[in-house]
Amino acid sequence: ENKTHQHKLLIFARRILRVLPAYFLPRQSFVKMSSSITDSDPHAWLEEVLGEKPLDWVKERNEDCIKTVGDPSLTSTYQRILGIYDSKDKIPGLQRIGNLYYNFWRDENHVQGIWRRTTLESYQNDKTEWETVIDVDALPPPTTGTAKTWVWHGSDLLDEGPQSSWDRVLISLSPGGSDADTLREFDLNTKSWVEQDGYEISTPAKTRADYRNRNEVLVGTDFGGDGSCLTDSGYPRVVKSWKRGTPIEEAVTVFEGEQADISCDQYAYFDRGAVHEFQRRSLTFYTTKYFYRSPTDLANMSSLEDPTPFQEVMIPEDASIRTFGHSGLLELRTDWSAPSTDTIWKAGSLIAAPMVDIMKGDWSQAAVLFEPTGSVSLEGQSKTKDFLVLKLLRDVKTELRFWRYADGQWVDTTSSEKQALGVGEDVHASAVWPHDSNDIWFWRSGYLVPQTLELACAEDGCSTLSPLKAMPHMFDATGLEVKQHFATSKDGTKIPYFVMSRENIVADGSHPTLLDAYGGFEISMTPGYSGGVGVGWLERGGIKVIANIRGGGEYGPSWHQAALKEKRHKAYEDLEAVAFDLINTLKITCKEKLACIGGSNGGLLVGNMITRPIASSLFGAAVCQVPLLDMWRYSKLLAGASWMAEYGDPDKPEEWKFLRNHSAYHLLRYDCLGLEEPIYYPDDVSNAEEEEEERKK
Repeated sequence: ENKTHQHKLLIFARRILRVLPAYFLPRQSFVKMSSSITDSDPHAWLEEVLGEKPLDWVKERNEDCIKTVGDPSLTSTYQRILGIYDSKDKIPGLQRIGNLYYNFWRDENHVQGIWRRTTLESYQNDKTEWETVIDVDALPPPTTGTAKTWVWHGSDLLDEGPQSSWDRVLISLSPGGSDADTLREFDLNTKSWVEQDGYEISTPAKTRADYRNRNEVLVGTDFGGDGSCLTDSGYPRVVKSWKRGTPIEEAVTVFEGEQADISCDQYAYFDRGAVHEFQRRSLTFYTTKYFYRSPTDLANMSSLEDPTPFQEVMIPEDASIRTFGHSGLLELRTDWSAPSTDTIWKAGSLIAAPMVDIMKGDWSQAAVLFEPTGSVSLEGQSKTKDFLVLKLLRDVKTELRFWRYADGQWVDTTSSEKQALGVGEDVHASAVWPHDSNDIWFWRSGYLVPQTLELACAEDGCSTLSPLKAMPHMFDATGLEVKQHFATSKDGTKIPYFVMSRENIVADGSHPTLLDAYGGFEISMTPGYSGGVGVGWLERGGIKVIANIRGGGEYGPSWHQAALKEKRHKAYEDLEAVAFDLINTLKITCKEKLACIGGSNGGLLVGNMITRPIASSLFGAAVCQVPLLDMWRYSKLLAGASWMAEYGDPDKPEEWKFLRNHSAYHLLRYDCLGLEEPIYYPDDVSNAEEEEEERKK
């Protein structure tokens, strides 16, 4: 839960990158310089990723690859992996709504998917009886653009508090799977679209919409279609109150942020006897301004009619705040000394205090629910009716902590007898129905352990488990093992990594090894089962390594911040250290048989492994997936402006200096191949030779 908002913004990693419209470009004085440099780049035309010429180029490259190494689809390994992905043995995850349990499912018969529901009793049987609610494949195709199919982008449930009937949802569908959605209201009782006075946005756009009550939706979208209501990152900047039975053109603005913000939204909800409403300006990927009020009459009064004013929540901009009943939950990303207390709370701490006190700036009654150590960090949270369940990582091994909230007090109910987990295994706890239940969906999996789902309860610390579903083994793990090791990075930092291999392998440097890492956006690489890795690599004698390098979230905010912006090279040094450890300490592989692999931000990592002098001497192969490589142009692509808090802003000369040092595209063209490099900032021409010497160092 604590990273849901960030994960929504990170959805770009799953979608095709597209060039932003002209109004998303930076100030005009800079565009001329940027354009001239782009015009001189012989590969700039490839940015038109859906253009005919670039797609023809892709087709040619694929044909060249198949001619060289063969067609993988003709191999038995490919067919086995395809069978795993198409398998009906995957565990259907459940979302309880009222007394029924919903699941979205795709298979070869439902390519776009079906939203279906069942009872818990039926789900516990081997042959679950499902009732189809929405068949996406059966919907009429999109009528705008070139897309021929719909892609499911989720639902938003109408919550009217204790008396809720749980009968309405807002369904988001994307034409072709782009990041632009349509929106339509659906009746769960009749299993039909709400035709009369139902909410509907038929023009695809980047949209966020949330019920405020039955007759009001808070919506942010591309109002007018000209981009003026979007931020530079392409997300909603303006929030409007949209009343039932009125056209969206008549919706009234209730909140708006600034053009340079990442996104803005407003949301209201019932919470264990309390009612909350927030306005939120995401200033950067990691900084936010919150404004708060407790609504006067959420069910019957619109946002505009409510006389209670919003007040700014006076917390650090890089902190996040949520609620549990009448308590606020503050998660810190930097050390903070709150008003009315002499205590300095560490970055990564979770602090609880009454929401009314927080709005007064009074933290004297605050309770510390979690404080990090050098080896333990907070990875996530889940809320049942009475319990807050914390997922902790102790050197990338999961522990659960249970806090009960009653009569305004927090009590730690965690048992001293911890769940036993093997190396390379993980658990995840999520609430079944926090409105009236303390039940928990208890998921287990590991690098060599197939996923299982059990029903547990927070009241006994998940000590009693009722099996629900178990995925079969997708590959033969006999004789395989997982071990954790620590490498020492250039600055002395210990970097954990997991090694999946045959038991008792000979340390003779002969084993093909695939080294995987991400190192960005505070995302942790925790253990998980992959049948594809097992079939395609482990069964065939390969070794798979997962490196928990800096930039990720394995040790909390400080681990992430250690590789931000000008410190990005720390992540690359970490991976180099792990590679060196595999070759020279464990002696399980050698340069010729060691490959690195990574996607998206991990693709930038691999791009640097290809081009950095030290790294390129450690690897014999590289797999660079959906990479970010050109750090001069990245902020002009899709949501790239929102990533500048992670990498830096190339429009600022002082930040381009360090961006240039890990822009893999520039490292390859100008450092490795020695091509003539354009001058990006004329004022810096006199410093060009000095900077070149620094880069070489």
